[in-house]
Amino acid sequence: MLNKISQYFQNRFRINETQIHELNYLFWECTQRCNLRCLHCGSDCISDSKNKDMPFEDFLNAILPLKDSYKPNSITVVITGGEPLLRDDLPQCGRILRENGFRWGIVTNGFAYNSTIHAKLLSAGMGAITLSLDGFEDSHNWLRSNNTSFKNALQALDLIASTNRLFYDVVTCVNSKNISELPDFKDFLISKKVKAWRLFTIAPIGRAANNHDLQLTNQQLTQLMDFIAQSRSDKRMDIKFSCESYVGKYEMKVRDSFFFCRAGINIASVLIDGSISACPNINRHFVQGNIYNDNFLDVWENRFEIMRNRNWTKTGICLLCNDYKNCNGGAMHLWNEKQDCITTCINDKIKNQLQATTVNSQYDSSLKSNAVP
Repeated sequence: MLNKISQYFQNRFRINETQIHELNYLFWECTQRCNLRCLHCGSDCISDSKNKDMPFEDFLNAILPLKDSYKPNSITVVITGGEPLLRDDLPQCGRILRENGFRWGIVTNGFAYNSTIHAKLLSAGMGAITLSLDGFEDSHNWLRSNNTSFKNALQALDLIASTNRLFYDVVTCVNSKNISELPDFKDFLISKKVKAWRLFTIAPIGRAANNHDLQLTNQQLTQLMDFIAQSRSDKRMDIKFSCESYVGKYEMKVRDSFFFCRAGINIASVLIDGSISACPNINRHFVQGNIYNDNFLDVWENRFEIMRNRNWTKTGICLLCNDYKNCNGGAMHLWNEKQDCITTCINDKIKNQLQATTVNSQYDSSLKSNAVP
């Protein structure tokens, strides 16, 4: 009963947040170049992307009007890619952002991270960093398609963890290859002084669209939920499931708050070609404007209706779902341009697995009760 009451107030909170739509996080897809070729890349980034890096001045000019509407330090610019470390001007970009009242951080695979760039980024005011680390060496290198990616990422982690004033977390994309090593990997991260660990599943988009080895079975999915729920009692590290899906009975057990997709509500992005959207991995069909043609602040305040009113998601398996009022159509990155059905539903998979487990348990009990003494 208490959980239902809490969920009710969360749903009211979501409605209020949507009406206010205060911008908190702004992703800048500064490059689509990448020094790895990961199996699961949602953007299909490569080393010689056809899209040139966006000039920093173009991005800065687009977002400077935000200073007139938002308090200093209320917006965090998250620099992503591709791999942002491939930009030689990254420290300069960060420094200018900080000088203009924007907090900033980066998302990196860590492959090119070294002591020199670490010092430059800290000097430029970097306040946060997210590092990808997908299990132990074999699992990580397999997913990243590079035999030295794990070694380089560990070197990056050691540098990052040595800095007290930097907020950082490690993200792990859980798949069929690395799920069995999560308990040991948790202990490994704790030994590396990691304070925050977020676990993701891999959405069937980009390169992962047709790679079934990257998807978890229903049983593995509930295994992941159980692992996170049990691990959260270990206060040495903040462990949580990502914001990618409503997870039914596991809500509030696997993260600190109820599911709430904030794409287009508190989160926006400027993509490599100037497109204005929400999270960078959302289908380009949902782009709301372009900084080369539109005023970014005007687009944020007056568009994004498709993300702020999601009644259109009541279709496909969502149409008759009993959890729709809590899920609200799930995460935006799981919808494609057809808008006819969510690409995958984690909650549905969890329910199916729990139901199968119950049926099997009842069947086993029936066999035992009918057994001949």
